[in-house]
Amino acid sequence: MLNRLILLAALLLPVGFAQAHQYKAGDLEIAHPWSQELPPNAPTVAAYFVIHNSGTTADKLLSVDSPIAGKAELHEHVMQNDLMKMQPVPVVSIAPGATITFAPMAYHVMLLDLKDRSLLSDGKRFPMTLHFEKAGDVTVDVAVQKKAPDGTKKHMHGQ
Repeated sequence: MLNRLILLAALLLPVGFAQAHQYKAGDLEIAHPWSQELPPNAPTVAAYFVIHNSGTTADKLLSVDSPIAGKAELHEHVMQNDLMKMQPVPVVSIAPGATITFAPMAYHVMLLDLKDRSLLSDGKRFPMTLHFEKAGDVTVDVAVQKKAPDGTKKHMHGQ
């Protein structure tokens, strides 16, 4: 019986780590990178995550890239003349102690000129590298999900 419990624990251990889905780069913590599954003909896909700066100095997200896209841009949504507008931003600053949430209708990464759509279906993951001014580069696995996690607004861009 003890052997079966040990075997079960060993089999479930990787599941616990997979659920964590967190990364660290210097004083920055990147949590749950995700993207919503889109129709096969969608021209772009967005990626989301949360960055927390636990340090005492500010850092900046300078750029992002992924092998599944020819181009990646940092974007934000802003209200302009009573219309919600998406626009590129050159960098995203992360103040000491701050948490920046990349989510639908907020900051997000826009992946353009998609090269490899095989990793864009529910349950798959694709690599994406975040380039920070001080913390350096960190590669994360973006989890593709059928729907947005609870508590996030539906991302309509590209649909």
